[in-house]
Amino acid sequence: MDGGSGLNILYVDTLDAMCLPWSKLHPAGSPFHDVISGAQAYPLWQIDLPVMFGNRDNFCSEVLTFEVVDFLGSYHAILGRPCYAKFMAIPNYTYLKLKMLGPNGVIPVGSALSHAFTCDHEHFELTTVVINSIELS
Repeated sequence: MDGGSGLNILYVDTLDAMCLPWSKLHPAGSPFHDVISGAQAYPLWQIDLPVMFGNRDNFCSEVLTFEVVDFLGSYHAILGRPCYAKFMAIPNYTYLKLKMLGPNGVIPVGSALSHAFTCDHEHFELTTVVINSIELS
C-alpha cells in the first residue's frame, strides 16, 4: 500500500513469477519520479490484471492497470491511489490495514507488523545501495 503513489507498479520479476504471457503487455505512458530516489524511472510496459480482495463469501474484484518496471524493489507490487479509488478502499497506515466495502460487509486487508518491519528494512537497504551507486557514478 502506498497512498502517496499515483501508480500501481508491478516488477518484471513478479510478472515472470506469475507466468503471465508477455503478449498481454501494452506500451507504457510517460516517465515517473521518486520511485527510485533522485532519478526518473521509465516503465517498460503496462498490463491490465484482475485483482480481488476478500474471500468466497465476501469479495470485491476489479481490473487494475499496472506499470511494469525493470528495477529492483523490495515488494512484489505497489498498490497506489488508482487501486484505492477503483476499490473505494480506505487505508489506515497506523494499523497497516486496508478496508473496502464488499457485498456482505467490510473487507479488511492487512499484514503482520513484523512482516511490514522486514519489508521496510529491506527497502531501506535497497535504497541505500541505489543511492550509493548513483553517488559513485
